[in-house]
Amino acid sequence: QVQLVESGGGLVQAGGSLRLSCAASGRTFNPYTMGWFRQAPGKEREFVAAIRPSDFSYADSVKGRFTISRDSALNTVYLQMNSLKPEDTAVYYCAYKFGYGLNEPDYWGQGTQVTVSS
Repeated sequence: QVQLVESGGGLVQAGGSLRLSCAASGRTFNPYTMGWFRQAPGKEREFVAAIRPSDFSYADSVKGRFTISRDSALNTVYLQMNSLKPEDTAVYYCAYKFGYGLNEPDYWGQGTQVTVSS
């Protein structure tokens, strides 16, 4: 079992920045992939970013604005979100999957709210 604890959400004005963190604990072992999804009201959950042992990927909507990073020693992944837009408002979920890729994650965090005001 893997537990994911997220932090860092909040309210920010458009153009501002936030940094999300997600710490994994429990039965973690390499290789694994961690990342972020988000779900806005009335919409389906969508992929945001993922970081694998050797590379990373982003949704087109966040490229150039969001940066994902990882501290393997702490089993923690970060999402630096810059130039935030009102359409980035959503609940952001951390995801974890053994191996490579984030299709059908094995574990989810509880979610953290990000609200961007115009």
